[in-house]
Amino acid sequence: MSGSAETAVDAALQRLEEQLAHERRVGVALREVGLALGTTLDLDRLLELILQKIKDAIDADRATLYLLSEEAPILVSRIVQGNEVRAIRLELGQGIAGQVAQTGKAILVNAPYDDPRFNPELDMLSGYRTRSILAVPMKNHVGRTIGVIQVLNRRTGDFTDQDAVILAALATQAAIAIDNFRLFSSVRKKNAELLEIKEQLEHRVRDLKLLFDLESAMGRAASLDELFTGVLTEALRATHAAAGAFVMKPPIGDAAHLCVMRHDHPRLERSPVKAGAGFTGAAIAEGDVVFTNMAQAHPSYDPTIDTLIGEPCEACIAVPLEGEDGAAMGAIALFNKVLPALDHGFTEEDRALLLLIAANASTAIRLQLARETREREERLATIGRLLSGVIHDLKTPLTVISGYVQLMATTEKRTEREQFAELALTQFEHIGAMQRDVLDFARGEKSILIRKVYLAKFFAGIQEQLEAELERSGVELVIDLSDKGTARFDEGKITRVIQNLARNAAEAMADRGGKFTIKVSREHRGGDETLLLTFSDTGPGIPKEIEHRLFQSFVTSGKKGGTGLGLAITRRIAEEHGGSITVHSSSKGVTFKLRLPQSEK
Repeated sequence: MSGSAETAVDAALQRLEEQLAHERRVGVALREVGLALGTTLDLDRLLELILQKIKDAIDADRATLYLLSEEAPILVSRIVQGNEVRAIRLELGQGIAGQVAQTGKAILVNAPYDDPRFNPELDMLSGYRTRSILAVPMKNHVGRTIGVIQVLNRRTGDFTDQDAVILAALATQAAIAIDNFRLFSSVRKKNAELLEIKEQLEHRVRDLKLLFDLESAMGRAASLDELFTGVLTEALRATHAAAGAFVMKPPIGDAAHLCVMRHDHPRLERSPVKAGAGFTGAAIAEGDVVFTNMAQAHPSYDPTIDTLIGEPCEACIAVPLEGEDGAAMGAIALFNKVLPALDHGFTEEDRALLLLIAANASTAIRLQLARETREREERLATIGRLLSGVIHDLKTPLTVISGYVQLMATTEKRTEREQFAELALTQFEHIGAMQRDVLDFARGEKSILIRKVYLAKFFAGIQEQLEAELERSGVELVIDLSDKGTARFDEGKITRVIQNLARNAAEAMADRGGKFTIKVSREHRGGDETLLLTFSDTGPGIPKEIEHRLFQSFVTSGKKGGTGLGLAITRRIAEEHGGSITVHSSSKGVTFKLRLPQSEK
C-alpha cells in the first residue's frame, strides 16, 4: 500500500474515531440528563447540568438557556461561562434567540456578523467574539415554546445540521425538566394552600366547638358563680392554662373579689382583692389586653396572685369584659401553662382564644346580671302586689285570736282557757308561716310565692286581661268556673302560664277564629286535692313531628317570631308548684291540663 493511501486510511480512521467519541459524548450527555430528570426536582441544578452537557455534546464554547417569562413576553437567560452562571434578558424578536422564541424554529448561523438578526452589542460589552450560533426552541408537551437553548462558537469548525438535531433532543429534555418542575411546583403550592386551608378549618372547627361548649356551659348556669365556673372550665381546657380568674368591677366604696379556679381543683374560690390591683385591674383600667410571659417583671404584677393560683405566676393574659356602655365591667384572666413542655408561655393563639371567650362571656354576664336584676325587681313587685293579700289573710287568724282571747277572759275554767290558748297559738303558727313564705321569697330562697287565691276574683282579672286581646284575633274567651272557692298557687306565675297558652291558641286559630276555653275544677285522689285547670282551643292541632317534644326549649311549629320557650317555661312553672302539665291534640283542637297540688305547706 502506498504512503498516500495509508495516509488517507489513517485520516479516515481518525475522523471515525472523532465521530465515535462525539457520539459517545452525546450518548453520555443524553443518558446523564435523562437520569437527572428522574432523580432531582431542583430546577437550577438540573438546568446547569443540561447546559454543561450541551457544551460537552455540541463541543461549544458557551451555552445559554432562555426561559419565556410567565409574567411578561420576555426571555430570561441562564448563561454558562466557564464555571459561572449569570442571567440576561431579551425581548421577543430581539437577537437570534428572540427570533427563535418568536417563530418557534431553529436558527443556525456560522457567520453571525453578516446576519442582520445578530446583535453584536453583547460582544462589544464583553469583548467576546461570536463566530457561530446555533439556537433551537424548547417546546412543552402541547407544542408551546417555553424557551430557547443557544450555543456559541463550536470549538472544532462550524455548527452542523447534526448538531442542530442533537441540540433539539437536549432541548426537549430541558423542556421536560421545566414542565416537570412547574407541575411539581404547582402541586406543592396547591398542597401548601390545602394544608393552610386545613389548618384554618381545624382552627374554625376548634373555635366552633369551643363556642358550642361555652354556650352549653353558660346556658346551664343559674347564677353568676355558675357562669364563671362554666366559662373558666372551658377556657382552661382550650388553652391548657394552669389557672383562671374572673373579677367584676365593684361599686364605688365596695371591695373587689377575684374568683379563681385552678385546673387541678375545678372549684371556684372567691378572694377579696384591692380594686384595680394586678393584671385584671390593669385590664379593666386600660380597657385593653394585658399579655406577658414574664409576669413577675411586668409593672402590673401583684405577688398575692401567686398564693391565689397556688404557684409562682410566670405568664398571664388578662382581657377586659365589655359592659353595656362599652366600658370594662370586669376582666377574665389566665395564668401559666400546665405542661412544662409548653414553657409556661402563652401564644398569640391563646390570646385570640381568650378574646373570643371574653366576648361571649361578656354577653352572658350582662344577660345574667340583667336577669338577676329583673328577678329582684319582679320579686319586689310581687311582694308589694301581694302584701295587700297577706294583710287580708291576716284578718282571719287575728279575728280568731281576738275571739279566743275574749273567751279566755270570760271563762273561769282552766281547761277551757288552755284549749282557747292552744287554738290561738295555732293561728299564730299560720301567721308565722305567712311571714316565712314572704321573707323566703324576698331573699330569693323560693322561686315562687304560693298564697291563698280567690278563684272567682283571680279569673275575673284574667278575663279582663285576655278578652280584648283574643277578640282582636277573632277568638272567643270562655271561662267555666266549676270551682269558685280558694286555691294556693303563685298568682304571677300561673298568670304567665295562662297568658302563654292563650297566646299560643290565638296564633293557632288566627286564620279562622275559634274558641278558647278555661275550665276550673278539682280532683280528689286518695285524700290528696288537686286544682285542675283545663285549657282548650278549636284550632288545627299540633304537628305530629313536634308533639312528643313540645315542652322542650326552642321547639316551635314555625310560627313567625316564635322562640319555642313559652311551653318550656309553662312546664317549669308547673313543676315549681309540684304539679304537672299534659297535652292532647287532634284535628279539632288542643287541650292542656295543668294540675296544681293543694296540700298545705
